[in-house]
Amino acid sequence: DDFEGKTDLTGYNYAFNKLLYQCSNLIDASNLILPATTLTEHCYGYMFRGCTSLVNAPALPATTLESHCYYYMFRNCTSLTTAPELPATTLASQCYASMFYGCKNLTSAPVLPATTLAEYCYDAMFMSCESLTVAPELPATTLASGCYRNMFYGCTSLVNAPELPATTLASGCYRNMFEGCSSLTVAPTELPATI
Repeated sequence: DDFEGKTDLTGYNYAFNKLLYQCSNLIDASNLILPATTLTEHCYGYMFRGCTSLVNAPALPATTLESHCYYYMFRNCTSLTTAPELPATTLASQCYASMFYGCKNLTSAPVLPATTLAEYCYDAMFMSCESLTVAPELPATTLASGCYRNMFYGCTSLVNAPELPATTLASGCYRNMFEGCSSLTVAPTELPATI
């Protein structure tokens, strides 16, 4: 009852973890209401992993994330072409890690507005998204260990790299970021980092 009003998942780590795991006939989740704005660790992890027929994802309104909250959420959703909006500005360790890993038909990435990153927050987020042609802007100026590691690994259709404005880097922050991007013709215009 009143699920639309359930905006706080406090105390419920892993709340929806693997809920629809490998439901290969699921096509449309756009009417699934996930209203939580206060998330918990691993709350949506693996939720749609292996839903190979999923075309439409649900809205994800949270602006403050928790550790691993979207971890592998859409892994191998091979029919997904458009990602949901991701308005979060406060990130946490591995919050988006591998979120769209293996979504080989994803053609557009969501806007990523955060300017302060967390450890491994975008690690492998779009790994093996073979149809992704345009990377999102990456405005962050405060980085963290491994924050962009493997982010676009294997994105074989990616042509242009986003600008990387940070001036102070962190351990492994850009590691393997564009590995296997065999169509990449334009690198960032400059790498201004001095530390």
